[in-house]
Amino acid sequence: MELVQVSRRNFAARFAAILSAVGIAGAALSKPAAAAPHKNSVQKLNYEGKPAGTGFITPLIIHNGVIYIAGQGAHSHDSQSQFPMDIETHTTKVMDNVKTLVETGGGTMDSILMLTVYLAKIDDYDGMNKVFKTYFPNGGPARTTVAVAALPGNSLVEINCTAAVVRK
Repeated sequence: MELVQVSRRNFAARFAAILSAVGIAGAALSKPAAAAPHKNSVQKLNYEGKPAGTGFITPLIIHNGVIYIAGQGAHSHDSQSQFPMDIETHTTKVMDNVKTLVETGGGTMDSILMLTVYLAKIDDYDGMNKVFKTYFPNGGPARTTVAVAALPGNSLVEINCTAAVVRK
């Protein structure tokens, strides 16, 4: 009689292990392929909207309907170009980069929620604002502007931002 109970216990334990393994395997196999990104996934994209490589700075990240744009300087996308060293030119170049990235991520200029502006010289504040206003005819986003000691690539201004995805 004791031998039968041990056999039943062994059988039950082995059967439970098999069911557990099949259940885990079945759950893993029933998941859809990872071809389409999950709505809560993090998409890291380059300037053209293609998957970003392994660089240490990703210009565009989309997560949970929010677009994150890395700091854009006047030379961020066009390091070979020579152009005047005035705040209006630099602000225009930066805002064009920001606009391109926001639109690539599925947003618009009106869907920008927050901008952080870094100026190499606080004296350029009025010139930056003059250009800035042309990009936001419907009113601008929340914004912080600070002066810093220097910016990469001799840029006079750098801007990063957060925007909402409004179209797919």
